[in-house]
Amino acid sequence: MAQRRSVVINGDLGSGKSTVSVMLAQHLGVRRVSVGSIYRAMAADRGMTALQLNLHAELDDEIDHYIDRLQSEIAASGEQLVVDSRLAWHFFTDALKVHLVTDPTVAALRALERPADDVERYASVEEARSRLAIRSESERVRFIARYGADKTRLRNYDLVCDTTRAPPTEVVERIISFLETPRPGGDRPWCEIDPARVYPTATPAGDGGRNPVGPDPVDLGHVAPHFFVVRGQERVSSAIRAGDTLLAATLVAEADEPIGDESCAHFFASRATPGRIREWESAHGIMLPPVAVAPAR
Repeated sequence: MAQRRSVVINGDLGSGKSTVSVMLAQHLGVRRVSVGSIYRAMAADRGMTALQLNLHAELDDEIDHYIDRLQSEIAASGEQLVVDSRLAWHFFTDALKVHLVTDPTVAALRALERPADDVERYASVEEARSRLAIRSESERVRFIARYGADKTRLRNYDLVCDTTRAPPTEVVERIISFLETPRPGGDRPWCEIDPARVYPTATPAGDGGRNPVGPDPVDLGHVAPHFFVVRGQERVSSAIRAGDTLLAATLVAEADEPIGDESCAHFFASRATPGRIREWESAHGIMLPPVAVAPAR
């Protein structure tokens, strides 16, 4: 039986927060609150796009203060809720904190497929991807300046779910499973990541991942927006070959955090080499996005 605990869902623009949060609230039989809908209504009232309101909010504190008061009051009510918001994790301290990630091009396609309105309208996938990235960075900078909170740091969350290929029903199932049986991990977020989006850091085994693998967990590193193997590469290979859309793993390091005696970014850049990635893609019939991470210690 799920605990009487609120769930707050943050995520990339276009990651499916609305769809997942609606389905989750229906399953749990609780009320859903969408701060994004409130924000878009504020933009429409001002005759602005969502991006324009984001940029305006960098100069006008009242916009964020209003949203802050609203979220603080809702959090203080003690009502069990599903909250769709990019900053609710900062206010709902006792909630299950879920972060959704997705491939940026997939996010842009989803945004383009939404009914156009005066608040959010895109002419192409390229425009959608560019404007979503600008809007996300505007929010990130604003939240760091005002709250000291970086929404892109995955350690802020209990559970990270990848919606690139997984259907919303599967994502909701993983969230409910975690809500009912939390995974131990301390400050290490539990991840449900698309194995076909994970970068290799070692030469594939001679069997190409076809033989059974042991029970060792998969450990991942993250250098935004890329996930890569730290341990358990054969399990990742087996999951790809099995057609799995999500693979359970633990996040052990991100950004400038250490892996052994080197930084996470350097570990990734020095091991996820172009030749190794090409060999991995050929062995599994997939294509990974180009890597643009400079090695740094």
